[in-house]
Amino acid sequence: MSAVTSIDGLPPLRDVIERHGLQAKKSLGQNFLLDLNLTGKVARAAGDLSGVTVVEVGPGPGGLTRALLMHGAKRVVAIERDERCLAALADVAAHYPGRLDVVSGDALKTDFAALAEGPVKIVANLPYNIGTELLVRWLTVPAWPPFYQSLTLMFQREVAERIVARPASSAYGRLGVLAGWRTEARIAFDVPPQAFTPPPKVTSSVVHLVPRAEPLPVDVTVLGRVTEAAFGQRRKMLRQSLKSLGGEKLLETVGIDPTRRAETLGVEEFVALAGAIPLR
Repeated sequence: MSAVTSIDGLPPLRDVIERHGLQAKKSLGQNFLLDLNLTGKVARAAGDLSGVTVVEVGPGPGGLTRALLMHGAKRVVAIERDERCLAALADVAAHYPGRLDVVSGDALKTDFAALAEGPVKIVANLPYNIGTELLVRWLTVPAWPPFYQSLTLMFQREVAERIVARPASSAYGRLGVLAGWRTEARIAFDVPPQAFTPPPKVTSSVVHLVPRAEPLPVDVTVLGRVTEAAFGQRRKMLRQSLKSLGGEKLLETVGIDPTRRAETLGVEEFVALAGAIPLR
């Protein structure tokens, strides 16, 4: 029995991939994480999983899924679009009876709140091609506090830096405003390219986000419009980039210098701008 097998009694992930013909597909944004020590580190970054339903997106051959179950998740709901992976995940489900539910489908078409039973944490090595879109959806759910207790997600390092960015940094943009408004976000640790199969060209990072109990009150849709307009023309002064939303008049209403640029505004200032725009 190999060292990897001895961790949870299931075959090594490389064997699973070979047996089921699960070569990663670039079209699905797949990069499989095979080291169960590393997937265990991701699971631990999510905190105590006992009594929690963990929602996972893109489990692939099941490396992180196995770690979540090993680290005590009461139940894991894994959403997988690639039907080639379902047999491998069925083996994991059989090894942990009654604790793994596999949903075959597209995460972008999934009602995540409907999957929630009791306390929920979302933990995922997100497919690169949908990761940012999913995060924005989770950050902008209408009901707050949201259906989840925390998000523990893997992104390319560049995206992770945008999520935790603060004003006046080059990485600061719409993601940083949305994440900073509704959550406390931090980078937990980095994962080198060689940890994946196939190895991506860049370093990845695990980001941990905890919802704020009472974020500043503002209409989420309007805040999205303001950040989109402001950062869509980030090199321009706000009086120009926000012209379609009221421009100079809007900025003067909330006491913001019209010659400032988007990356200099804090979350509170974006919220104030959004709050000054009449709802349609």
